[in-house]
Amino acid sequence: YLHTPQDVGVTLRSEHGPQRCFIPKQCIHTYKGHTKAVQKIHYFPVSAHLFLTCSMDCKVKLWEFYNERRCIRTYAGHSQAVRDVNFNNTGTEFLSASYDKMIKLWDTETGQVLLILLHFVDRNRRIVSTSDDKNIRVWEWNIPVDFKYIADPTMHSMPAVAQSRNGKYLAFQSMDNQIRTMEPLTNFRWKSKKIFKGHMVSGYACGLDFSPDMSYLISGDADGCLIIWDCKTTRIFERIKAHDDVCIDAKWHWHEKSRILTAGWDNVVKLWD
Repeated sequence: YLHTPQDVGVTLRSEHGPQRCFIPKQCIHTYKGHTKAVQKIHYFPVSAHLFLTCSMDCKVKLWEFYNERRCIRTYAGHSQAVRDVNFNNTGTEFLSASYDKMIKLWDTETGQVLLILLHFVDRNRRIVSTSDDKNIRVWEWNIPVDFKYIADPTMHSMPAVAQSRNGKYLAFQSMDNQIRTMEPLTNFRWKSKKIFKGHMVSGYACGLDFSPDMSYLISGDADGCLIIWDCKTTRIFERIKAHDDVCIDAKWHWHEKSRILTAGWDNVVKLWD
């Protein structure tokens, strides 16, 4: 099941997304299986024909995006809620981070834990970290000292960050109900005219994402809504009531013009088109 399918109507091996994206209109599928709040969504590298979810029920699940959209495998091994998951570059392994203070490396296909033991930018040479201490640090790989420290009195905690597909922009979810953007390739400067407002995320690390064509920015919020902004004007384009509880994550499919996954604290993941 790790092999990329060929019969889904789009070319999943392409490194380039659709030229033009559109706003989804309705929920076309609900993924059920977690027994507690879903925390994070992460697509399989390049093809995105599979995706991982992690949950407060201490489990990680692997799902099909296409075809039957079934749950392929459940990974159980953490003793407390799982906060985040992330594939390696090939999808053969992934990391899970839990409130049991462990990070585990898993074999995607067998479900075996390989090792018990961040966000890469600039051709994987650098890592961007955010924290509740209201600052951002940029690190060079293999160098244990941050080379860039970003903080000012107006900054709030920024617990979630997303990188655009072209690598030119980073979007930060700020606890003052704003999304701020910066350019990592130009000395990590804030874009003062690209601040997105109108949602309520204070106290919640709601995930965010760019559309493949860079036309839209999306985010979940505390009211269970999927918010879609116009990237050029920073105005809200659409507000969709997606979940009965907090919408904690939203991810646009890399190869689809209008398909978005949302994760909610109502224990489900929804597919929108």
